[in-house]
Amino acid sequence: MQDSSKIALEEKLIPQLQFEKRGGLLPVIVQEYDSGQILMLGYANEEAFNYTLKSKKATFWSTSRNELWTKGETSGNYLQMKNIMVDCDQDAIIYQVELMGSGVCHTFDQQGENRKACFYRSYDIDEKKLKFIEGME
Repeated sequence: MQDSSKIALEEKLIPQLQFEKRGGLLPVIVQEYDSGQILMLGYANEEAFNYTLKSKKATFWSTSRNELWTKGETSGNYLQMKNIMVDCDQDAIIYQVELMGSGVCHTFDQQGENRKACFYRSYDIDEKKLKFIEGME
């Protein structure tokens, strides 16, 4: 027999995001709503999540700067919220977004533009090295 709190967490429609599970942070996968492309990975604490809900712009907790960070504040490449998906244990989320600029990555392509996604290389399992994904050099 399953614990009733586990059933509520996994089967009910009541949000119970598990911020306390990883020291106050939830991993956030950012996915382009229209294409399904994974753009980046970030982290949200409860404050960042609530600000995202209020502003409709993807907001994170910067683990390097220890501060709230709305993607696009300095670059203009905002992420407009379209949908939020929550996993079965309510300890990871996906922000499905519309990219309001050229790219989310802080690195630049050969044309000097922000790369669209932070995932622009793949790991070659056989050769054990990284390679650029075509069109994302």
